[in-house]
Amino acid sequence: MPPDDIKPTRSGLLVVKRRMALAERIHRLLSMKLDGMVLELTRLTEQAALHRRELEEKYTGAREMVAVAAMMEGGTGVLLAALSVEAIPTYTAGHKNVFGVRLPDLGPVMVKKTLDQRGYGILGTSSVIDDAADAYEDLLEAIITSAELEGGVKRLLDEIERTRRRVNALEFKVIPELTQIRRFIEDQRDEMERQEWTRLRRIKKIKAKRAKMP
Repeated sequence: MPPDDIKPTRSGLLVVKRRMALAERIHRLLSMKLDGMVLELTRLTEQAALHRRELEEKYTGAREMVAVAAMMEGGTGVLLAALSVEAIPTYTAGHKNVFGVRLPDLGPVMVKKTLDQRGYGILGTSSVIDDAADAYEDLLEAIITSAELEGGVKRLLDEIERTRRRVNALEFKVIPELTQIRRFIEDQRDEMERQEWTRLRRIKKIKAKRAKMP
């Protein structure tokens, strides 16, 4: 909105002032949102790093448990025990609202199972099979938790970048331009008032001269 397109009228000045008030209010709200998202991002990043380390440890532990089970029961025994499980583990995918950002909210479904739900006979396998199954179920739950946290981190990063661009646009472009337009209108109105005052003064002088004429 260049100054040349604005008429230096009282209504034009009111419009610019309203736009400035709105832009400043939006800038203030977006800045508060940005600060809150940065704090939430810091918290989520720390949690994601912690769960990532736990995930790596559980992955290593699960591989070791399967290796022990294969030594005790043989590779075929471990494979048959795995194939006997009928309930496929999955997860629910929802969202939670944090500072107006939809972050993923994942929940495990049929990941942790009882011995009956695993499907293999208790008497036909040793406890090492159960230990290996427990380890991999824990690993899968850790994967779901890590996916939720890292997905939240990514979405927050994207929203923070978008919000920062809007804040910068308001702070360094929109508000300064509106300020410039307001000053332009005020200067023009001051100049018009001076000209009107000068014109009225001249008229008074002319009338005074005419009044003195015989």
